[in-house]
Amino acid sequence: MDWTYRLRLRNLKMLLSLAQTRNISHSAAMLNTTQPGLSKWLKDLEDDIGLPLFERHARGLRPTPYGDALIAHAQRIDAQLERASGDMAALRQGGGGRVVIGASGASASDTVPLAVMRLLERMPQARIKLVESTMDRLLAQLAQGELDVVVGRSAPEHHDPAILSESLYLEPVHMVARPRHPVFALPRIAWEDLMAYRWIVWPRGTPIRNALDTALSAAGKALPADHVESNSVTINLTLISNSDLIGVASHRAALRFSQMNAMRILPIRLSGFGAVTMYWRQEAFQPAAVETTLECLRAVVDEHRS
Repeated sequence: MDWTYRLRLRNLKMLLSLAQTRNISHSAAMLNTTQPGLSKWLKDLEDDIGLPLFERHARGLRPTPYGDALIAHAQRIDAQLERASGDMAALRQGGGGRVVIGASGASASDTVPLAVMRLLERMPQARIKLVESTMDRLLAQLAQGELDVVVGRSAPEHHDPAILSESLYLEPVHMVARPRHPVFALPRIAWEDLMAYRWIVWPRGTPIRNALDTALSAAGKALPADHVESNSVTINLTLISNSDLIGVASHRAALRFSQMNAMRILPIRLSGFGAVTMYWRQEAFQPAAVETTLECLRAVVDEHRS
């Protein structure tokens, strides 16, 4: 009999616990079982598969490449089961399905919130969970089944044939400051005027940072040594709106926050654009809430473009 027929859900939990703790005694305590019993189960599983899943060391366990591969499958199965539990709970309470959306950077302050509002109009009973993080983490969670849709900067370096993608838009980026920043009192604002203040910038490799670095290079300038680096929209917004920090924001985010009187666009032209893309898993059956989320994202982008 194939070894997969002997696996139970508890066995998946045991494997994931060992991957997390790297220690048999710690996992045995967490799983309310005995250390000899857990050791025997792991040895029997490795014998059934015919491959070593963990290397034994004096300080604990370390997954082998074979173990890493099986752990990745177990994580996806565990995430799908958690998703099924959430879907059933939503349907039991009269909901219209569940969708987990990951957002990164500029999309978290404009495109995703607008799409969520549109989604709730079309599916008032939908259960929605929002997660904000960096694209590398979000795409890893998407691949593992923890997220349904991810919206953020284009990330061709994270290519996965099981993940589908669709480019949503390109947009310019802007230098920004708080509405009553002293530089707005100047008759004409130049790069030299901004260099007198501390800046807050996005990390290297992000589209916004790339556009800033390109513009500085074209102007024969260098990034001020006295700067803060942050990849958080919330932190950047709070610091810019409550200090004399000079910042950089994508076009849609800058317009949205300008309407809220939280920041103002500086008349400094930056070359380059930021690209925003949505990602989702290729599924034989796509839940209605996920399909509707993708449609709402497209509709929000088309509305803004028109």
